[in-house]
Amino acid sequence: MTTAALDKKTTEQANKNSRDIIEKPNDTLQIISMLLNYMAGGEKRAKFTLAVIVRIIALLGLISLPFLTGQAINVLQNPGGTIAELQGWVIYALIAGGVFLVMTLFAEQMFADLATQGLQGLQTHLFSHMQTLSLNFFDRQPIGELLSRITNDTEVVSLFYEQAVGPIIRASITIILAFLIMVAIDWRLTIVALLIVPAILILTNVVERISTPAFAKLQEDLGTLSGFQEESLSGHKVIISKRQQDWADEKNDALATNLYEVGSKAFFTSLLQYPLTQSLASIQIVLVLIVGAFMVVSGEMLLGTVIAFAGYSALLTRPLSEIANLTSTTLNAVAGGRRVFSVIVEQPTVKDLPDANEYEFKGGRIECTDVDFSYVPGRKILRQNTFNVEPGEAIGICGPTGAGKSTLINILTRYYDIDSGTILIDGQDLSSLTQESLRKQIGVVLQEAFLFSDTVMNNLKYAREGATDEECIAAAKEANAHSFIMNLPQGYDTMLTERGANLSQGQRQMITIARAMVAQPKIMILDEATSNVDTRTEKLIQDGLRKLMGGKTSFSIAHRLATIRDSAKIMVLNGGEIVEYASHDELMADKGFYYALYMSQFKGKAPAGTEASNVDFVST
Repeated sequence: MTTAALDKKTTEQANKNSRDIIEKPNDTLQIISMLLNYMAGGEKRAKFTLAVIVRIIALLGLISLPFLTGQAINVLQNPGGTIAELQGWVIYALIAGGVFLVMTLFAEQMFADLATQGLQGLQTHLFSHMQTLSLNFFDRQPIGELLSRITNDTEVVSLFYEQAVGPIIRASITIILAFLIMVAIDWRLTIVALLIVPAILILTNVVERISTPAFAKLQEDLGTLSGFQEESLSGHKVIISKRQQDWADEKNDALATNLYEVGSKAFFTSLLQYPLTQSLASIQIVLVLIVGAFMVVSGEMLLGTVIAFAGYSALLTRPLSEIANLTSTTLNAVAGGRRVFSVIVEQPTVKDLPDANEYEFKGGRIECTDVDFSYVPGRKILRQNTFNVEPGEAIGICGPTGAGKSTLINILTRYYDIDSGTILIDGQDLSSLTQESLRKQIGVVLQEAFLFSDTVMNNLKYAREGATDEECIAAAKEANAHSFIMNLPQGYDTMLTERGANLSQGQRQMITIARAMVAQPKIMILDEATSNVDTRTEKLIQDGLRKLMGGKTSFSIAHRLATIRDSAKIMVLNGGEIVEYASHDELMADKGFYYALYMSQFKGKAPAGTEASNVDFVST
């Protein structure tokens, strides 16, 4: 099986297991198994197995030391013992210690590599899966919360990979080997040594029951705090302009204080386990030495053998204490893993059909018939909308806030699937087309010009794979962006800050128009593309938009009706319904809803004494 096939199989199993986890949210062992699959599954299984084998060899060296030490003490106790015998046992002990040291170094290196690969695999899977999800998933998830899943939650999983997996494997192997040797030495002392183990296991179970929900709450509150901080930093201008810095500080302190209290409870409970288990381990060794001393006095056992057994007893309980000490790390990872898998289990709501076709452009004719749509079942946003758009027509869309204008665009681009009705594009049912082929032919310029933290040139090339520098520069010239780009410090190689914050709003919008031109779309959608710029810049942008939309079927959403009055037709929405659909002149002559909008915008109010003055603006 190829590496790609192994990775695919691992991912499929990860998805299946994550769905099971969501259905059984309290199955801690299943979540741990799922996390380990990223570190030890697929192509990493062979390396993980080798690391375990090397670890066993190292522990065989460690586990032989108490036996060799006991034999050396027996030589000293034996009147007939010689220096040569003593030296022999010492040499064997040194060899065993050397094997333990060298093999441990190899094992630690392999486990460290596997931990890094496991974290990379988890983060990559999570981020890649997010790219497949539909917009409705992001509508209901704060960005800060999602960032917390990618950063905070995977970070606690990283600590589990780095600090817990290797030590737990080492401890488990040590416990098994120590137990087998103890039984071989003396079953009675073994029973004495095991008397304390049930108490350790009960203590571990109690801590898990208390800590697990506490760590889950800790990760949830950490996500809430991260979300608030991300939102506050994004809206810092509003906070400063409204003089709400104190409010932001107080809310952040309140969230952080709550996080501290939850975290203190979780970590205190889990960390309390270590000193308790250490105390129990000390009691166990004392019991072994007391019983062993009686056996030495009665002649049933040599002193060296009792000392060796005490060493094995420590090797049995110390790993138990170590595992107990790693409970907080493990349970924290379980809480983080649960939140990560709650995203991975999500499935896109907009999916290509198994037999979906590639969109074949035939001019850009669009036909919508009786289209209903709702973001939330039972609450319709669009109702019984029917309209036709001829190839190459420019359609303006207007209406009051919340009328459903952007929603209409969202279903035309198939960001969401409609509830009922049909949408045909060039005679092809929208739902039967692949999303990729459809969106390759549809260009979108939004009200908020979003640019990435990269060079101007790379932001332009983002629109189409394989776009050349010459094509991007030509597009920038068409969009009237070339001049100001050349005046930037490094021209097209100038690095933009996040969201293009080192440019003006108009400059950002002109770059997004140029980017749309680079994509070479056949159909254009503009959503308030000129609403946030000054009049002079608006003219430059409008000139670029005319070039971009020339000869193409296009839709332009606008509140400023002057920007769409020259459209072939204007679609007027109110309350999720198309109430008028005609040219500007026809709509003005009808003196209906559009007339009221237009006159109220340019005259301050609708003409008194007309029906238009009595229209109701309805939001969905």
